[in-house]
Amino acid sequence: MLQPIRAERFITLGLMTFGLMVSSVLVHFSRIAMADETNPIGIVSVPAKSGPCVPIDEGKGGYMVPYLQVLGETGISFEMIPVPGGKVVVGSLEGEPGHREDEGPRYQVELAPYWIGKTEVTWGEFSGFMRSYGIFKKQLRRGILKIESAMHVDAVTVPTPLYAEMHHREFGNDPKHPAVTMTQYSAKQYTKWLSGLTGVQYRLPTNAEWEHAARAGSTEAYCFGNDVRQLDRFAVHSQTSGSSIVGSKEPNAFGIHDMHGNVWEWTVEQYSAKGYRRQDGKTYQGHDGTDWATMVNSQSVRGGSWIDPPDRVRSASRLGSDRNEWAAEDPDVPTSPWWYTSDPSRMVGMRLVRSSKPLGSASIRKFWENEIQDLQDDINTCLQEGRGGQGLPVPELLKELKP
Repeated sequence: MLQPIRAERFITLGLMTFGLMVSSVLVHFSRIAMADETNPIGIVSVPAKSGPCVPIDEGKGGYMVPYLQVLGETGISFEMIPVPGGKVVVGSLEGEPGHREDEGPRYQVELAPYWIGKTEVTWGEFSGFMRSYGIFKKQLRRGILKIESAMHVDAVTVPTPLYAEMHHREFGNDPKHPAVTMTQYSAKQYTKWLSGLTGVQYRLPTNAEWEHAARAGSTEAYCFGNDVRQLDRFAVHSQTSGSSIVGSKEPNAFGIHDMHGNVWEWTVEQYSAKGYRRQDGKTYQGHDGTDWATMVNSQSVRGGSWIDPPDRVRSASRLGSDRNEWAAEDPDVPTSPWWYTSDPSRMVGMRLVRSSKPLGSASIRKFWENEIQDLQDDINTCLQEGRGGQGLPVPELLKELKP
């Protein structure tokens, strides 16, 4: 049972959970994810004898290996797979079958290694984020935690329970089906929420990170080459059997499932039907070439879905969001900042990424926070109307999420 805790003690407990020495309540939770860890999960000091193993700084920083992240006794867990870095090419050539204008011109990015979710985020995983609404509201009613203005940078916003849950989950209700219909903002808040609970810095991918993981070393249309006859082995698409639980198809060469098809997956980027004209032919370092989302519409999702034909589930395939169309069945004004209601959003989900080294405060906030003023106005309105909740995602929350 929750016990009344002063806000400053609540934050201090969360920080100390990760071994940080705090002397002031002005130390913000956002520093947790930036702190060094003695034995970071997923890193070993010597190369693994088998399985994926990716060196950090030629091994001086250890070796990245696959790992299972378990959220206490909540029953929620997921696997992360290491992806080697290097110079990667984003986009497709005009001669590639299925090529569209929005996939070019191509550009290059020099990426550091990173981890990516072995599968898409499932309903079983996302359910914890959804249940946090009730917990945050209970804390507020009991006066356990009042978020002062200085804490807002560390807080997350969570949606009210789904009004018509089966509408959102009509095409996949199993806990292992990919979670869908969350907005890009909701997906970003989920990664911040998850980072707070675990002390591990999770986020959405950039276009370059997503496409590099999807290609898994291939320079052709799919991770396995151009022979579309092999697609059924790796992808859930329009010519297979419909939406599927995650991991039902073969993994690519990196050990990652469902990069082709099943559901579209959010990136942090803006989408343009004119493609990558701003990046044309350039080479970037890390996240320098990222087109951060600056508009509510036309945010980028990747990889195609179970209703899409083979040419739309290629590694280079892209789609831009449309708030009016994707929220057409939402009766509220403003429409929900956290949920879409209408197709094709019921075929849009997400996948987690983690950098090989924690990002600095300013960098990670670009992955977690909203910087679109119109959307922020809608978020504020919804919170004032009780159509959402706000709270601090500290580890103590895990015991309240137990089934």
